[in-house]
Amino acid sequence: MLQNIRDNSQGWIAKTIIGLIVVLMALTGFEAIFQAASHSQDAAKVNGQTISQNELSQAVDMQRRQLMQQLGKDFDPALLDEKMLREAALKGLIDRKLLLQGAEDAKFAFSEAALDQVILQTPEFQVDGKFDANRFDQVIRQMGYGRLQFREMLAEEMLIGQLRTGLAGSSFVTDKQVDAFARLEKQTRDFASLTFKANPAAVKVSDEEVKAHYDQHAKEFMTPDQVVIDYIELKKSSFFDQVKVDEDQLKALYEKEIANLAEQRHAAHILIDVNDKVTDAQAKARIEEIQQRLAKGEDFATLAKEFSQDPGSATTGGDLGFAGPGVYDPAFEDALYQLNKDQVSQPVRTEFGYHLIKLLGVEAPEVPSFASLKDKLSRELKTQQVEQRFVEVTKALEDAAFEASDLAQPAQDLGLKVQTSAPFGREGGEGITANRSVVQAAFSEEVIDEGSNSNAIELDPETVIVLRAKEHRKPEQLPLQAVAQRISEHLAKEKATAELKVKADTLIAGLRDGSIKPGTAHDGQTWKTQEAVTRGQDGIEPAELQAVFRLAKPEGKDKPEFSSVVLADGSLVLVQLKGVNEGAAATDEEKQQIRRYLASRAGQQDFAAYRKQLEATADITRY
Repeated sequence: MLQNIRDNSQGWIAKTIIGLIVVLMALTGFEAIFQAASHSQDAAKVNGQTISQNELSQAVDMQRRQLMQQLGKDFDPALLDEKMLREAALKGLIDRKLLLQGAEDAKFAFSEAALDQVILQTPEFQVDGKFDANRFDQVIRQMGYGRLQFREMLAEEMLIGQLRTGLAGSSFVTDKQVDAFARLEKQTRDFASLTFKANPAAVKVSDEEVKAHYDQHAKEFMTPDQVVIDYIELKKSSFFDQVKVDEDQLKALYEKEIANLAEQRHAAHILIDVNDKVTDAQAKARIEEIQQRLAKGEDFATLAKEFSQDPGSATTGGDLGFAGPGVYDPAFEDALYQLNKDQVSQPVRTEFGYHLIKLLGVEAPEVPSFASLKDKLSRELKTQQVEQRFVEVTKALEDAAFEASDLAQPAQDLGLKVQTSAPFGREGGEGITANRSVVQAAFSEEVIDEGSNSNAIELDPETVIVLRAKEHRKPEQLPLQAVAQRISEHLAKEKATAELKVKADTLIAGLRDGSIKPGTAHDGQTWKTQEAVTRGQDGIEPAELQAVFRLAKPEGKDKPEFSSVVLADGSLVLVQLKGVNEGAAATDEEKQQIRRYLASRAGQQDFAAYRKQLEATADITRY
């Protein structure tokens, strides 16, 4: 547990802000917030601010996908209660709206630069430790966002994060609370356990019982809601063979390319810092003294080694090497490009301080031949034309799909092929149907109920599709014979466990009144004794450990406490708590860990209370 405290207490504020990108968005149910395309229908109003039906539908779809991921691919989505999903999603949206309003009222804010830094420093967006734009696009596309949408979502999350940190970070705990927690944490327990294995195979389940369970839980035995789609796929790569470039275009681009080549200038400098200890006037006076010594013939490199406060170049006589335009501070660069070889500038002021700049040399740009650049320029021109053509055809596809009653005519007009997907549910399928945007479009009211073609959907920067529902397979009641075996096994397991519970209760009663001797074997099972067991002891079922540590301290050695717990496989464990042992006193380091952990937990409770207060005082209307 102490290790868990250590892990969970370090850097939790930073994790709240950055971890939300790949973790919190998968847990809170808040992440399905997009810029609504239509506000014609409202789902709710929170202090006068609207939550649209479109936002709610997207939030429901996201929650459904999250549950599918958590429960596994074999879970039947038809078992999910749609009404409960919508209620949970709407509550999440209302909570989010309240928190954003709270952050605004509290005047929390951040700069665009801070938002950029969060994105740039997020490991999920990096390749080899550096931000990668393609990786960024890939990750947010999988989450169903465009760049602008993601920035808007992240900006809101950062505001909520600031609010959470401001509240949760102000919590504190007393020394008594720390000591009490430490005593409990260090405590160990001595107990014995007796395990009875469930035997469902020995239990008989009648057809009547199976039928009764089937009738009582009919909603649990439904086929999944599925759809089959037709779609047209537009690939940017298909246009490369359709565009041509001529020699005149290539030569014009070549002239533009070599015109941008710039000479490289070899500079050296002497820098005198302006900082908290050195004023502007002092630094200027110092650089002017050095300038006078140069005028008297002293060596620039020698003076740079002695006086320059640029640690990166002072040891090499101020040498900065060759560089082209755009590398240095604008004032520095302007002065450098006005110098002739071996000339030294007047003092130049930049944000770092005062410089004397010397031009050591000029290197003319190396101009590549037209032949050496021809292939590269040809690719660039083609890429530009393909991009333009792709945009035009995408627009044409969207217009044609909007006007058509099917996809056959748009496909014929654009020389494309109508493809058909395998059936998939709201949790998605394989290939393009694993894309969240495709699933949302396929199950949208316009496509699935009204039979319309979808808008153009960007799967990635290279691919766009338009789809329509070919077949909607609504949930249907599964026949009894299809699920009878599953129900029978479930009931058999329940019965077997119930029989064990009766046996355990009888055994506990006998142990308490003395009619059964402690340590006696039962049904071939013997007691297993464990001593000095900790709360996080390895090798013991967590449910069993929880049962042991929930028991009250025995009144004496001859008066143990008893309990029983059912494990996930239906087995039952009878536990006998024999004694409670106090642990060693916590060290100062452990107490600090506990203090951080308890403060963090208290802060989370304070934040939860704040959320309840916001809700209690808000004007909320649900439609």
